[in-house]
Amino acid sequence: MIIAITNQKGGVGKTTTAINLAAACAEKGKRVLLIDLDPQSNTSLSFVDPDRISLGAYEFFTDTDKSPDSFIYETSVNKLHLIPARINLAKLEAKLIGDFDAAFKLRDRLASVVSSYDLILIDTPPTLGIITVNALVAAKYVLVPIQASYFALEGTDDLLETIEKVRSRPNPELDLLGVLVTMFDRRTTLSRDVEAHIRNVFGPKTFKTLIGRSVRLEESPAHKLPIFDYAPRSSGATEYRELAKEVLKRVEKRTTNRRANAA
Repeated sequence: MIIAITNQKGGVGKTTTAINLAAACAEKGKRVLLIDLDPQSNTSLSFVDPDRISLGAYEFFTDTDKSPDSFIYETSVNKLHLIPARINLAKLEAKLIGDFDAAFKLRDRLASVVSSYDLILIDTPPTLGIITVNALVAAKYVLVPIQASYFALEGTDDLLETIEKVRSRPNPELDLLGVLVTMFDRRTTLSRDVEAHIRNVFGPKTFKTLIGRSVRLEESPAHKLPIFDYAPRSSGATEYRELAKEVLKRVEKRTTNRRANAA
């Protein structure tokens, strides 16, 4: 099952969610592959020393002669593997321009890998360019983190429109798994009002779990650790464990419903 974690706005907790949701699902015994498609490489740096990375996501797209396994790295988290990003990923958009199958590169490359994992999570760049479109074409589900701030929904219409365009032709099975409220501050009226507004707009698509503002969550990437290793008893660790439960439950329910409808 492939989930793209996407929002074209930066600073909304997208990468933090990719890192810690992947680690939480692995902690629950799931075989997880995390793919870093953000040229900033923050997801990769949380798990792998950059000196270890000789091949990354850019080569995964472009060097089709090599087996996909050549680009997959083990991490310190049991059952969690990574396809890392390097700075050269910033050149991928230009490289793919003009390719007739540009939007299908990732889907095709993952075809031989997907059966080896229970869950594949993709951390996308904060744009709606061809790299993000590749993630949406390859994925079954989209998870959208939205920060509990004044301009929370700014740009969301563009993202939802892109999802609909992908669904209309290249990937009709793509579904919005849920919207995640991040950087929530229970002490402020603004955060509570924004949360209420998001729930009003997205209804049951909004996850019950709220990811609060947390110093520990902000510190953990600097220590190259997911929150469960850096601060296992922190509120951030508790919240991402709860999110993992919700995500896996939703995926299981929708998979069951799809099978029933197909029968």
